[in-house]
Amino acid sequence: MIEVVAGIIYKENRFLIAQRNLKKSQGGFWEFPGGKVEKGETYEDALKREIKEEFDADIKVTTYVGENVYHYPEKDIKLIFYKAKLLSETIKLLEHEDFRWITKVDKDKFEFSGADKAVFEFDI
Repeated sequence: MIEVVAGIIYKENRFLIAQRNLKKSQGGFWEFPGGKVEKGETYEDALKREIKEEFDADIKVTTYVGENVYHYPEKDIKLIFYKAKLLSETIKLLEHEDFRWITKVDKDKFEFSGADKAVFEFDI
């Protein structure tokens, strides 16, 4: 099972979602940004690294939210969610197609990848 960490990154009472690269698995779906945890990495460090790699942005990881085991046809993942605060002034799209700042009320306007849908069951 692949361990993946995702950030619920807040700014001014909205959180960041990103549209997956069209050329990758689950392309075009929306997600909470993050990525695979590398060997020897803490979940918090993995999330900080992934956000830096994907958006050239810095975050402060604050709170564990929950996790979800999801079975895709090609792989099984354990997705671990953390709340985080954006420290950088800007975000650059280095891996994703698009990003948005939304409220929980807006969630139904976006098609989320399978594993990411579970975040709405938690207190975010």
